[in-house]
Amino acid sequence: MSKVTVGVSLKMYFGHERARAWFDEVAALVRDHAAIRDGVVELFITPTYLQVLPAVAAFAGTPVRIGGQDVSAEESGPFTGEVSAAELAEVGATIAEIGHAERRRLYGETEEVTAAKTRAALRAGLTPLLCIGETERFEPADAAIIAVAQLRSALEGADAGAVIVAYEPVWAIGAPEPAGHEHIREVASALRDALQSDAARTGSVVIYGGAAGPGLLTALGDAVDGVFLGRFAHDPAALMTVLDEAADLALGRGTVRRPAQEPSGAADPGWHGGVAETVDAPEGADR
Repeated sequence: MSKVTVGVSLKMYFGHERARAWFDEVAALVRDHAAIRDGVVELFITPTYLQVLPAVAAFAGTPVRIGGQDVSAEESGPFTGEVSAAELAEVGATIAEIGHAERRRLYGETEEVTAAKTRAALRAGLTPLLCIGETERFEPADAAIIAVAQLRSALEGADAGAVIVAYEPVWAIGAPEPAGHEHIREVASALRDALQSDAARTGSVVIYGGAAGPGLLTALGDAVDGVFLGRFAHDPAALMTVLDEAADLALGRGTVRRPAQEPSGAADPGWHGGVAETVDAPEGADR
């Protein structure tokens, strides 16, 4: 059985109290979600730095992983505004998001900066969440070449360790529809091949972000290891829909159905909600 990974970035959309309420609601739902509880589906969340500690507290006792949306390339010192990988690990984060298109575009982060942050994350025991993708539309074969080059650059000189590669074609972020299925399959396959050829990256996964929503995992099947969600997941019920879909995919069977009778009126201890339904993403969803 292959684990399916679902990630959520909250970016800077939530204030502190709204984030805490969202954490509490999602934590209550995933505690009753058999696929999360049993490790069939892995959920990770990257909130703002100030929200990392309450997120860690809210999801304590669950397998949900919390990460930072960025990380410093430096270990310590006079770097105003920065947060080190070691500090993120110290407070309970296990993931560091690195190289997102917005960091590259808005803050001028280069391939060299991305590689330095990747090295710092792995030294501290964090799993790098490497955001990779071409800025313009290309044929799938050309996009694959660009993506693999970005991956190899990000991993240059890095210690051994698994990574999460989020393939996010920049032109698809915030678009009404994700990249075409065949496009995603070809690029994800190339990224997987690159990871599998590197013995230091055992346990790594390739997920897709860029207008990702319900139905995409089912359509892609084994082509990807999961999805990376944005504003679509602001609605906890919508997030649960994707987690149910991920559970079905991981178990290699059709839609999960409730038993004909439930003892003593108890809730189904399996997936949240049972049958996966299609939920429309909010307009302008950023992944």
